[in-house]
Amino acid sequence: MTAITTDHPATILIIDDHPLLRRGVSQLLELEDDLLLAGEAGEPEEGIRLVQELDPDMVLLDLNMPGIDGIETLRRLRGNGFAGRVVMFTVSDHEEDVVNALQSGADGYLLKDMDPDEMIRQLRQAALGRMVLSESLTSLLADALRKQRSQPAAPDIHSLTQREREILRELAAGLSNKMIARKLEITEGTVKVHVKHLLKKLNLRSRVEAAVWAVQEGIER
Repeated sequence: MTAITTDHPATILIIDDHPLLRRGVSQLLELEDDLLLAGEAGEPEEGIRLVQELDPDMVLLDLNMPGIDGIETLRRLRGNGFAGRVVMFTVSDHEEDVVNALQSGADGYLLKDMDPDEMIRQLRQAALGRMVLSESLTSLLADALRKQRSQPAAPDIHSLTQREREILRELAAGLSNKMIARKLEITEGTVKVHVKHLLKKLNLRSRVEAAVWAVQEGIER
């Protein structure tokens, strides 16, 4: 196999709650000159602390762990400014998990049942800055991307401004534009503009759809 062409081995930190898995990966890395175990953690909070302390080149992160799951751990790592590689290492081949991980900032998604030699090869690719994905997930991810292109984006309350959220709540309560304007002390024309914008952002066709969606999501309170 081709080794990583750098002066120093790529340092890897493992965050996984299964001791046998951590030991197995550690023993695997010991056989490689260009991949070095920087540390390991069996619990996400400890892992986050070790990443800040050791600043490894790469984190090998389990998806399903008690307490904080892998996605939340990933988000915290990115939120803390960790710019190294983060590769999810999991048994889950569910489309939602794969897409969610990659959208949250993961640099790869590898399955735990993969061949050890293939895993080492993929880790080398990740260390070189490339996106890595278990071969069996390639078609799954392609299908997910096709679905996203063919389906309108799901409404997202976080895309709205504070004023648009306020107006959405009043829509959900059944108020007219005139009543909303009076309650929020703005002009009716301004309300119309905000309604138009929030419908576009939420990818909804009418104020009735917006009101129904807001009630279903519990946004009316």
